[in-house]
Amino acid sequence: MIKFLLEKDTWQEVFDSLSKNKLRSILTMVGVWWGILLLISLLGSSRGIENNFNRMFENYATNSLFLSGGNTSMPFKGYQEGRKIKLNLDDAKKIKENVEGVEYVLPSHQLQITLSRKSLSASFIGKGEFPFNDVLAKKDLLWGRYINQTDIDEHKKVIVISEDVYKQLFEKDENPIGKIVYGENLGFTVIGVYKVVNFGGPQIDVDIPFTTSQQIFGRGNTIDWMTITGYENFDINQIDADVKLLLKNIHSIHPDDNRGLFGFNLGDRFDQITGFLTGMQFLTWFVGIATLIAGVFAIGGILLISVKERTKEIGVRRALGATPFLIKRQIIIESIAISLIAGFLGIISGGLILMLVNKTLGIGEDAFMRNPSVSIAIVFFALLIVITLGTLIGLIPAFKATSVKPIDALREE
Repeated sequence: MIKFLLEKDTWQEVFDSLSKNKLRSILTMVGVWWGILLLISLLGSSRGIENNFNRMFENYATNSLFLSGGNTSMPFKGYQEGRKIKLNLDDAKKIKENVEGVEYVLPSHQLQITLSRKSLSASFIGKGEFPFNDVLAKKDLLWGRYINQTDIDEHKKVIVISEDVYKQLFEKDENPIGKIVYGENLGFTVIGVYKVVNFGGPQIDVDIPFTTSQQIFGRGNTIDWMTITGYENFDINQIDADVKLLLKNIHSIHPDDNRGLFGFNLGDRFDQITGFLTGMQFLTWFVGIATLIAGVFAIGGILLISVKERTKEIGVRRALGATPFLIKRQIIIESIAISLIAGFLGIISGGLILMLVNKTLGIGEDAFMRNPSVSIAIVFFALLIVITLGTLIGLIPAFKATSVKPIDALREE
């Protein structure tokens, strides 16, 4: 078989067969070309979107949840509905001590602060944070550093600002580290600038030490948010349920009241995104392979027409001693050749499309996808599908070609 494939006459015959009707041969290849192109370009785009999501989440502990006090919607234990729930540092301590699987509990304040510098002024949403926040949600620092334990212990008036704040208060390319910005009638020393990554909700543009926000804003023991992170081998959804149950007991919230506590589960959102990407890849494979099958069936149909037109030629070859096996083999080789040519063209076209997509949608910080591409393994698997389908569909015209008796074929006009 290998010797047959290497013979020049084999491929010359394939070329002659395809070149007899060039337009028909080209149209025959379109279906397989389009199927491979869809498969490569859609899988590559899906990978690009996945790369972008992974980049967004790479600095975050995805087994985390964020909780804040809400307003009750149901009366309970003598309390009326609409009661504002205020969380505190004791809540954070009890969660760490009583909920199984909790690794970290990080309290924080949410602040509204107006910052000014020189003649520039703007209002921003900020947070009073602990240094460990930079571990659970790693800041993409452009300049300087994040809050450290010394800042907490000494109640330092230092501030870490977002890139948006920097653009509004500083000149382009100006080094902000060590510069003073004013807020709440106090001067804050800028120690860092970071790039914001937002998963929905209000954008946080300013971080100051937690103890400093306690002191300046008179927050005492109260907190606005807490970040709760579980150990890797624990289900964050179960931790979420246990934490809410504990807080509802502490603050006398009805067990069925879903508005007394507000927040979201980052692990749940991450699972949703992962499920979306998995579904997208499945849909891509389904559409691509379905299109491939349709294209290969078109090849089978055209080859049947070709066999009909070559009935006399096949009869002559049979009369000269060609066995049914040799006739079948030649037809199958033609089917595989058409499929492979279309497949290679589809892979090249898909690759060019991914390069174009990368240049248009994969550049910049706000890019929708990152490095859309497919692995060599997927390319070879796609070619294997093409060869397999081409072989199977080639069997139909091959058996049709050998079903005609030589004497009847020779009489064909």
